[in-house]
Amino acid sequence: MQSATQLHPIWRDYPALQPELQQVMQLMTSNINIPDSAINDAIITMIHGGGKLLRPAYCLLFSQFKETDRQRMIALSASLETLHTATLIHDDIIDDAELRRHHASIQEQFGKDIAVYAGDYLFVVVFKILAKYSSSFKSIQMNSENMEKILVGEVQQKDRHYRINITMAEYLEQIQGKTAELFGLSCFLGAYESGQSTRIAQRARKTGIAIGMAFQILDDILDYQEGSQETGKPVLEDIAEGVYTSPLIFALQTDAKQELLPLMRLQGAISADQRQRVQELVIAAGGVQRAQELATKYTNEALASLSKLPDQPAKMDLINLTQQLLNRHN
Repeated sequence: MQSATQLHPIWRDYPALQPELQQVMQLMTSNINIPDSAINDAIITMIHGGGKLLRPAYCLLFSQFKETDRQRMIALSASLETLHTATLIHDDIIDDAELRRHHASIQEQFGKDIAVYAGDYLFVVVFKILAKYSSSFKSIQMNSENMEKILVGEVQQKDRHYRINITMAEYLEQIQGKTAELFGLSCFLGAYESGQSTRIAQRARKTGIAIGMAFQILDDILDYQEGSQETGKPVLEDIAEGVYTSPLIFALQTDAKQELLPLMRLQGAISADQRQRVQELVIAAGGVQRAQELATKYTNEALASLSKLPDQPAKMDLINLTQQLLNRHN
């Protein structure tokens, strides 16, 4: 297990942010005190499973534009990462996933029952932290609404399993709820809870949503560019599970559709070789390239918004982090 202070290598370039991110990890760990040792161990394992802490980082950076209580911002950032961790545990249960960040998932290690309890407990921890540290009910309201949006995004994805005719608009709606809204909430809380105006906080939220959209699209592209060793899961596992993402949706708009459709109709019975063929067809049809262009559009939108922030050190950190995160495959 990682120590409470070990951070992802990405933060080596942000030494000023490291101490607060370490405190985020420590606060998350200290709030896990459920009597059942198996559930407790499962949660601690997940917290120290190698996550990047991106959402807390965006919250902390957006809070630096106004002098504020840093301990409170650290706590709110911890609530965001706790919420994110809870959703990941539940995702793995739904997907019956064996791996998470190249390690065995909690439901694989401890069973689905303990995984469900672990995820549910983390939702409780989120509100326990918010109740103690939020300056108003607005943050609690936003967190509640965000949980609903995440759930709706997951339900939409479930309802669209094996939907060959899924549209790009449906896909974008789905990933906004599933991924981008939490990035938006992180940026909003950082601005709002540090005493910045509601107008500025809402602008921060829109910036976070653009970052989250690009982030998820790039993750979907990874499935078509890298093998199981890099992604920590089998090649195009999403295809076998009926989750169709932007590269495939774009490819289905080309002549490649004729060869892709019979493979997609195999659904869960599709073999590893057939998934490999889907990968080849999507790349040849330009699906990955068009998805990359879509991610670039959201990236540019986020960077344009960040460029309008006041000239403070946090501005350059936000711009550099976003470029590092979203231009990693350009």
